[in-house]
Amino acid sequence: MTEAFRQTGIRAGRLGPDDLARNFSDLHAAYDRHEATVAADRCYFCHDAPCITACPTDIDIPLFIRQIQAGQPEAAAQTIFDQNILGGMCARVCPTETLCEQACVREAAEGKPVEIGRLQRYATDSMMAAGEHPYTRAPATGRKVAIVGAGPAGLACAHRLAMHGHDVVVFDARPKPGGLNEYGIAAYKTPNGFAQAEVDWLLKIGGITLQHDRALGRDLTLEELRHDHDAVFLGMGLGGVGALGLEAEDLTGCENAVDFIATLRQTEDLTTLPVGRHIVVIGGGMTAVDAAVQSKLLGAQSVTIAYRRAQDRMPASRYEQDLAATHGVQILTHVVPVALHGEGALREVELAYVDADMTQTGETIRLAADQLFRAIGQKLETVEGLAIEGGKIAVTGAGRTSVEGVWAGGDCAAGGEDLTVTAVAQGRDAAEDIHAMLTGAG
Repeated sequence: MTEAFRQTGIRAGRLGPDDLARNFSDLHAAYDRHEATVAADRCYFCHDAPCITACPTDIDIPLFIRQIQAGQPEAAAQTIFDQNILGGMCARVCPTETLCEQACVREAAEGKPVEIGRLQRYATDSMMAAGEHPYTRAPATGRKVAIVGAGPAGLACAHRLAMHGHDVVVFDARPKPGGLNEYGIAAYKTPNGFAQAEVDWLLKIGGITLQHDRALGRDLTLEELRHDHDAVFLGMGLGGVGALGLEAEDLTGCENAVDFIATLRQTEDLTTLPVGRHIVVIGGGMTAVDAAVQSKLLGAQSVTIAYRRAQDRMPASRYEQDLAATHGVQILTHVVPVALHGEGALREVELAYVDADMTQTGETIRLAADQLFRAIGQKLETVEGLAIEGGKIAVTGAGRTSVEGVWAGGDCAAGGEDLTVTAVAQGRDAAEDIHAMLTGAG
């Protein structure tokens, strides 16, 4: 441990194991059968169902809710998985409040939508708990596809290709599969090792081989992948994190929010995870909220999210903003970081107030801070000859890149909304396009 670290307010064990277990328990308790039936009864089963249109994976929501109402949760799960093989995770982490539930007729009429996300979780959990995998592989085609990235896009693509009888090899830079589902989402949203349990369940389809600690640009080249496989899908996400561009950004206590969340997710005993007394998070998206709330849950005394625009412009949904507020996180808007203060270790973050066009007003504020988490967006690390659009891989149609035989989807591809459910849809659709190409139908 460095002397600078010793001088900070960052330390482990701010809370005991019982408090931490309570703080990081399931954010939403799962429905039991009676609760699910009552919740399903609220659905109008609209014939033109706006909730389906609002779902990036086009799940037939009224159908699966009717199946739950009829006491057939496994049939409901099949309806969900047909469109979204990661429906269990999406039920937990999707911003349903801005997607299907926002479109719900009950929301428009009463301000209280059918709880579609929790019903989806009830159905998918029922099938997964039974150990069932409802899909079987088609006869082997002899074709081999490489997938880079074992996140939502890559896994969805792999499963659909395996269903069609193709052999799939998934390369991932990390020791465990799952991508952001495993490393980048707040622990209280997916407790009890759900991300890995879902991957294990998905792999029951067969025909999918995982290779860990294999990164594109470090251990693999696109040229090699194209040479050794009939098609390539890139779903490696965005690995780079932008700097604030400030002096003293190397002070002890300054780190990327995604790294903090990943460390937390892989820490078995949270009493051993150090956290500061005073935290400042720069950014306004889901990563910023997840880092801020989890800092509070670890025992931080004060946590502030600093965002450069108005609160209604924050990428994080209003629900997530309210969740942060209920945990004691302060949201400070119309501010940008201009200086970091401390000797060896961070002591204060200086913020300047800005107006709507980002012009500094001349007013500044200093916040005590042992830790600063950067959550200002991620960027593409590896390109390797592909056309780029807006800092991401340019794609057309169902994820076709500028290089023949190479598809891309998820956060690394241009377009989309940087959501798990969107990544799943893109991986699934790319798989269908790859399958059509491999079989001569596309």
